[in-house]
Amino acid sequence: MVGAGPLLPWLASQGHSPNAWAVLGAAAQATSRIPLMTFVTCPTTRYHPVVVAQQAATVQALSQGRFRLGLGSGENLNEHVVGEGWPAVDVRQEKLAEAVTIIRALFEGRTLTHHGRHYVVAHAKLWDLPDPVPPIGIAVSGERSCRLAGELADLVIATEPRAELLECFDAHGGAGKPRIGQLAVCYDRDRDAAVARAHDQFRWFSLGWPVLSELPPAPKTVWVASRYRGQPWQPVAASRSARRSAPSGT
Repeated sequence: MVGAGPLLPWLASQGHSPNAWAVLGAAAQATSRIPLMTFVTCPTTRYHPVVVAQQAATVQALSQGRFRLGLGSGENLNEHVVGEGWPAVDVRQEKLAEAVTIIRALFEGRTLTHHGRHYVVAHAKLWDLPDPVPPIGIAVSGERSCRLAGELADLVIATEPRAELLECFDAHGGAGKPRIGQLAVCYDRDRDAAVARAHDQFRWFSLGWPVLSELPPAPKTVWVASRYRGQPWQPVAASRSARRSAPSGT
């Protein structure tokens, strides 16, 4: 089970956006075998890395070692709410790298005082240490994030089927480390209902992370940006005749 932790949904039609850490804690108590993961949370703006470290350590304790901490550099849609603006991508990557360093130090049980380029930490310590320490994954979408993941992460998270992402991750120290992907599935006994639901709930993903991370902060913006012309896209299982007759704008 995974949760990302956004404050706002990608689309208003999705209807819900609860606190992922609370949901993961509840899931940890209600289950005994399923793995749990943030997929992914941003430890740079809305959440300070010290807070993320404590949340992750707590979920690891509640789940008795079933948790993995997935991190990313965030999206404007969610991080803008604290009023600190939305920096350029290179600054976001710098902040993520520094955040990972802080989180790892706290996982080690250190009393941490840190004066970095982006964060100040004063005498922070986790009193409930995670056992074992949860693996840290970093989401990738381009060369900079692949380099960061290869150097700092225990595993890589890629939501797009692009071989070059994993090749770049391997080239920067990621060879042999686990890799996690994403496959969206929508099931219904009624094929047309499944297609309609997938198009309604997941069409935002077609934009790709370089676009999604920068979109202005409003679910309606994502709705407008992700609309398809003509009829909804045809799923992989569509018949040949259906694909031949599909409008050119799909």
